[in-house]
Amino acid sequence: MNAPTFQALNAGDSLRLFLEGSFERQVPVEREFEFLFQSLEENAGGWMPTAIAGKRQRKYSRSSVWKALDEGRKGKSTSIELFRSDSDLLSSLTLYLGLTTPQPSLSLNLQVQPLSYFNEQERCRTFVKMVRDWAARYPSPFAMAHSAADDQLSGAPHFGRDDEATLRDGFDKVYELFWLNVFGPKLVARVGRERMLSAPAHRVEELPNGAVLLVLWPTAADFASDEARVAQARAHVHLRPDLDFDAVLRTLRERSAALVPIEPSFHPDVAPFLSRLPAEFAISERQRKIAELNAFRPPEPEEWLPAALPSEVENSERVLMSYGDLSEGLIAGLHAKVPSIMDETPESLTDLDVYFWRENFPERYERQLIDSHTAPALGAYLGDVLVRRLGGTWVPRRKLEESQVRVGKRVWLPFLRARRYMQSRQSLLEYSLTQFFRAVNQHRP
Repeated sequence: MNAPTFQALNAGDSLRLFLEGSFERQVPVEREFEFLFQSLEENAGGWMPTAIAGKRQRKYSRSSVWKALDEGRKGKSTSIELFRSDSDLLSSLTLYLGLTTPQPSLSLNLQVQPLSYFNEQERCRTFVKMVRDWAARYPSPFAMAHSAADDQLSGAPHFGRDDEATLRDGFDKVYELFWLNVFGPKLVARVGRERMLSAPAHRVEELPNGAVLLVLWPTAADFASDEARVAQARAHVHLRPDLDFDAVLRTLRERSAALVPIEPSFHPDVAPFLSRLPAEFAISERQRKIAELNAFRPPEPEEWLPAALPSEVENSERVLMSYGDLSEGLIAGLHAKVPSIMDETPESLTDLDVYFWRENFPERYERQLIDSHTAPALGAYLGDVLVRRLGGTWVPRRKLEESQVRVGKRVWLPFLRARRYMQSRQSLLEYSLTQFFRAVNQHRP
């Protein structure tokens, strides 16, 4: 079992908890955090982590936690990740401890996916109890739990500020309300304790250390419903009378609309490629990107001729060997990152499309290198796939971009296609290898 990757946790929306607090350094770490893990074990339920990622992976137990924290220590800090990687339920809890004096700190970052797991009130109740336990024991200026996607749309943690202002001021006022909020004593005093405790919310509770716990709605997964958004706007404006209710609600509704699932309906000639791109975007942007990709229509391939230009090279075999060297060079350079390139199949072309797009290859790497090496090597590889998979025949020319592969009654220009393909990130879509192969296949007799 491996710890969930960013891509795995970004596959769908999740409940994200962020809590920064402090703790007592006078007692051993094991004794100080026994309470934290006891509350975790009592309240996590189905998403309870089962393993620990550190210098080596361990099955979860408190003794394993202490060992991993000790192994992970670097100077005056240490961190570990606890995780669960079931097929239908992922969780990742990162615990960071700053062991400086006079006030040691801790940071908890938790994600549980899918968010729909928290459709049930009882699961949400035990989650809130756990966070309440932690916030009461480890004083925090601010903590929150909310949809990861909506958290991204909210602008957190900067809320329109630059890095310097964010670092300096932190959560110095109620920039946003989340499903679950813990406001530290300083923020409570700034808002006004009476105003804070009278907020219209599902649950408002004063903690023993002076912080206030505020839960907007019974279930976390229902955050985007219109009723939940109205409640969110009312509570936010109650705590921030300077805000306009209609404006706040309008923004929240726009965020809900941005998260409504859109059914993928990609152009069939590029669907194998485009269907893999939404996962490359943050979950908050995904539906907008799906809509954009649904509307995308690639131009018809123009890299072909109705009849072959005659081959004017003196030694065709030597030229074809040079094409093979170019193709093999591409395979050697990319086989670790795109393993299927070894197979020279239509699927390997789609894998290359995704790789080059993900890397933003045409705009990230040196243009001279792309034009002199990458594009020619890719043209040779593309031509070899047409030869191997569609029965094509090379017609070499002195100029690479005039070199052709005859398939049926047409001849195709793979080097020209590769040059156009490698011009920009947008050109990777407009001149995809996936579409080119399909066009050639469609025009076979």
